[in-house]
Amino acid sequence: MTSSAPSVSPALNAAELTALRDRARRDYAALVERGLSLDLTRGKPSPHQLDLAAELLTLPAGGHRAADGTDTRNYGGLQGLTELREIFSGLLQVPAAQLIAAGNSSLALMHDSVVHAMLSPLPGAGRRWADEPRVAFLCPVPGYDRHFALCERFGIELIPVPMTADGPDMDVVERLVAEDSQIKGIWCVPKYSNPDGVCYSDETVRRLAGMATAAPDFRIFWDNAYAVHHLTDTPVEIADLLALCAESGNPDRAFVYGSTSKITFAGAGVAFFGSSPANVAWLLGHMAKGTIGPDKINQLRHAEFLRDEAGVVEHMRRHRELLQPKFDMVQTILAKELDGTGLASWSSPAGGYFVSLDVLEGCAREVVRRAAEAGIALTPAGATHPHGNDPRDSTIRIAPSYPGLEELEQAITGLTVCVLLVATEKLLEGAR
Repeated sequence: MTSSAPSVSPALNAAELTALRDRARRDYAALVERGLSLDLTRGKPSPHQLDLAAELLTLPAGGHRAADGTDTRNYGGLQGLTELREIFSGLLQVPAAQLIAAGNSSLALMHDSVVHAMLSPLPGAGRRWADEPRVAFLCPVPGYDRHFALCERFGIELIPVPMTADGPDMDVVERLVAEDSQIKGIWCVPKYSNPDGVCYSDETVRRLAGMATAAPDFRIFWDNAYAVHHLTDTPVEIADLLALCAESGNPDRAFVYGSTSKITFAGAGVAFFGSSPANVAWLLGHMAKGTIGPDKINQLRHAEFLRDEAGVVEHMRRHRELLQPKFDMVQTILAKELDGTGLASWSSPAGGYFVSLDVLEGCAREVVRRAAEAGIALTPAGATHPHGNDPRDSTIRIAPSYPGLEELEQAITGLTVCVLLVATEKLLEGAR
């Protein structure tokens, strides 16, 4: 992840700011008059991306039997089809025998992991999380709002940790987990992080795997949502967390999650959970109380459609052909309209689904509000932080995947108008 601009620090004098403000006011008035209705709120695949997997609707074509002869129409097979787990084993860096293929939502698996830890002791734990006086999670920020919301639902304390170019600030992480036994987990999106595109360095992954924790049941919630979602010719590779945890004497530390949500059909895919044999047995034992098995027919059609790991890579190349022009357009417009002003900086991700835009401190909420008035819907300012509270009020998440190129161009251009208007008004007002 690189930045297209320096950290946010105004680079214009008063006369230049005044001229820029006056121009932004004219542009904004014209923008409002256009009556736009554009949506950049969520990182959804576009209809054209979903069309890439249209063949799924004709599958399974070879009958209803899995590779081992299982009748996928019937009950059973709680761990999911072996052939599908083998396809994603290398991509998620989890041995197939330690991987669960479940329903369509990895978020649901994260939710259930938390619930089961609340209600039943984890391997290595003396008691349930529900019996603890307090449960806390570390939250690298900016981060994913649904991770935060899940914790909030169960009264889990959220402790922000700064993100660096290599992942969470490990000096902070190591200090906190070593001194507080009530810190039970950390949320991690290790590759092309949501929203800033950061990829964890090998050193960060090694430190996460080997650090001393006061809680014996500390877990890394490793949400590898964008494992194969590359935007360049040189895909980023991250260190194998599960293997490093085992090597460090902490085999049960990692919970690995992934899904096909942004690979095939977002609402009808397959989600995965991977971990140590002990953790897999723990989760399967609790899952068995709520289901007799996943949708194995859907898993079979995915195995037939994707075929093997190389098939996934090729399919994602086609996704990239649709996505890369959109991300390139965002970079081009932001650079054209904001570069050199010192009023914004932004990420240039090598993969994933988001661009993180940092505006002048104290301006993000007002930028989002002005954009909404002009018909451009953005993710609420603050969503990238626990409880929706960005203490600097500066981070805005951009989701370029869903709109067509023409709509995206209008939305990002309009967003830059709002950034310039809000920032110049704030600076000139403060100078009075």
